[in-house]
Amino acid sequence: MKSCVALTAILGLPPTMLDTVVKAAETTELPTVIWLHGHECTGCSESFIRSSSPFTSDVILNMISLEYDDTLAAASGAPLEEHLEKIIKEKAGKYILAVEGGVPLDENGVYCTVGGRTFKESLIEAAKGAAAIIEYGSCASWGGIQAAKPNPTNTVSVSSVVSGKPIIKVPGCPPIPEVMTGVIMHYALFGQIPPLDSQGRPKQFYGNRIHDTCYRRAFFDSGLFVEKFDDDASKSGWCLYKVGCRGPQTYNSCGNLRWWNGLSYPIQSGHGCIGCSEKGFWDNDVFYKRLPDIPLANTITTADTIGTVAAVGATAAVIVHGAATLTRNKILDMKEEKRLKEQGLWDEKKHNNGGGH
Repeated sequence: MKSCVALTAILGLPPTMLDTVVKAAETTELPTVIWLHGHECTGCSESFIRSSSPFTSDVILNMISLEYDDTLAAASGAPLEEHLEKIIKEKAGKYILAVEGGVPLDENGVYCTVGGRTFKESLIEAAKGAAAIIEYGSCASWGGIQAAKPNPTNTVSVSSVVSGKPIIKVPGCPPIPEVMTGVIMHYALFGQIPPLDSQGRPKQFYGNRIHDTCYRRAFFDSGLFVEKFDDDASKSGWCLYKVGCRGPQTYNSCGNLRWWNGLSYPIQSGHGCIGCSEKGFWDNDVFYKRLPDIPLANTITTADTIGTVAAVGATAAVIVHGAATLTRNKILDMKEEKRLKEQGLWDEKKHNNGGGH
């Protein structure tokens, strides 16, 4: 029940859907999952096992049937590879294929070889019988760090090699643990992929920019920016845009889900977002150089423009406030003069000399 409550919240479902989630968890056959590893660092698996809503142990032991994963499997070697071939045949068209890592193509894919076969070969074979494919991490989704210029192994994304199947991109370096478990559990419970955006990412997790959910957004809107990481503005928690934060162009759930059971995320720890869930983030300028421009409603502007507009707006607000205060005080003075005259207490001489009453 705890896992179902957590899942209902993580998937963005209303509380009224809890009974449906519980029923699906109790009656749905555990979906078979095959998890392949390509050109990567295993960081996505490290993230996956740290999910706390739901716990990874609940997912693996109670909610899915993880039949192959050369990182988490107890078996190894020839017996494990034979089991993979068996599952691909027996569960054809019914299993979820989770892929972690990019696909190197040069030299016939020899730069990544698992079980005596190139990863490209294993991927194509496993993809044929998959009901759906999940690209876990920026490596599987976009090619990853190994695809950075000059990309010596010609590594590409999973979707560049296989097609004709529903593909869910879950980018991030690595993705947030609860995002990883949430995506696979959505399919496990409802038998269909979650709603996706134009790039194939789940909308419930990639529907907002980090900029939109950032607690420092108020400083951005006020034109208050950190100029250097050790300045007073940094210590005061101002906006990190000018020191390279890519939150305004990065779509992810870091600002609301955060990491390690909601403990923190890079911006909260004082470092700008590097946009690790965006395509080609490794080649998109220097991490500590500010973005050239940022999108706002119906316009494009810069941080300097934001600051200038905020400053002008603040000055204008002060002027307007001052004028309003002066007018209000003048009206109060006139009312007070009328009251004193009616009571015969008005002293014209003191009034003209600036005296009080």
